[in-house]
Amino acid sequence: MLHNITKREKLLIVLSGIFITNAVLGELIGGKLIQLGPFSMSIGVIPWPIVFLTTDLINEYFGKSGVRRLTFLTAILITYAFVILYLSIGIPAAGFSPVGDKEFEIVFGQSLWIIVGSLAAFLASQLIDVIVFWFFRKKTGGKMIWLRATGSTVVSQFIDSFVITFIAFWIPEKLNFTEFINLATTNYSYKLIIAILLTPLIYLGHNIIESFLGEEEKEKLINNALKDSINK
Repeated sequence: MLHNITKREKLLIVLSGIFITNAVLGELIGGKLIQLGPFSMSIGVIPWPIVFLTTDLINEYFGKSGVRRLTFLTAILITYAFVILYLSIGIPAAGFSPVGDKEFEIVFGQSLWIIVGSLAAFLASQLIDVIVFWFFRKKTGGKMIWLRATGSTVVSQFIDSFVITFIAFWIPEKLNFTEFINLATTNYSYKLIIAILLTPLIYLGHNIIESFLGEEEKEKLINNALKDSINK
């Protein structure tokens, strides 16, 4: 029961739940492309800013190890989700099923390139995010929250947008070079703009978390995260 666990554990459960849910959603819906004026982008850009925002909070209070462990766990869960979906595609639908085999496969039958690309982009961007976040964290001595949050996002989302587009759409020749650059740049620009607009939520998240933890527990977590970043 939640009332039998520590505040630290409760915080980790909540942040992990938000992180995993949005990451899995981003992977599952990422194959759908949308058009905004002259620009095209993946519908997966909706949940991904929440993933990066949550990453910053986990970085702050649980350090490099916390983000890395959660990243690898989420990658395993995403892989598991795709395996279950592919097994489900192979099982014929009943004649009275409101969703037929064709419709189910169109929605969930993403190509192998998209799956490989999305997982590679997720792992690369998250692990790079940790490095950049702690680079700015150490340079500023814990001040300027916006700099480490936005700075890590600028780099990690660039990696995420271009890696997934390159592997999922450029390598299998689903897009020509111009379309590849357009899609990757648009996805990156959108996620970057949203991440910047969400900067106040980083401060709000800090305030909520620190109010929940209390001053003593907050300092303990931050100090442990800092020690973890130095040792890793």
